[in-house]
Amino acid sequence: MQDTLEKYLPERAVSLSLELIKENGVHLKIVNQRVTRHGDYRRMPNGSHQITVNATLNKYRFLITLVHEIAHLVAFEKYGRKIKPHGLEWKRTFQYLMLPFLRPEVFPANLLPMLARHFRNPKASSDTDAGLSVALKKYDIQDKEKSYIFELPHGSVFRIYNGKLFKKQNKRVKRYECVEVATGKVYLFQPNAEVELIKD
Repeated sequence: MQDTLEKYLPERAVSLSLELIKENGVHLKIVNQRVTRHGDYRRMPNGSHQITVNATLNKYRFLITLVHEIAHLVAFEKYGRKIKPHGLEWKRTFQYLMLPFLRPEVFPANLLPMLARHFRNPKASSDTDAGLSVALKKYDIQDKEKSYIFELPHGSVFRIYNGKLFKKQNKRVKRYECVEVATGKVYLFQPNAEVELIKD
């Protein structure tokens, strides 16, 4: 397991992550990328705990996702199954489990202030924290074909992962209204959604 984790995690996070995995009886599965989520936690019918994390994540996002999912397991075990999945109990547990990792030996210096801010009140997904999400994406293997919604000019046409085309419209408070070209329906997009620009 240590050899596997060394491929996916920052070097100085491996032993502590391994401890968390063993301590909580986690069966970790590293899976091919799913578009809708970075990872998930499931209690299996036999009572074991399975956590899956996408193999394509960069090592910093992989670590955050792994600890996020272990926090679900720990919070459910401690507070019971009736708590909200991303409620106060999970937030406190996630903060507590993540704290030992928030160090310059684990994360690059430019990420630490953003992570500190994010973990004051962690969200269900680090993707909803646009600044942190964009900063983390800088450590991905870059796809030169992709752009962020916030970078596109008003009125641009873009394609999302499933092939659907949209036209960028006005910004609401945080998200952008975009009209699906085929149906005319309006959808809201996070500013840091990665898309392929078709025409501006």
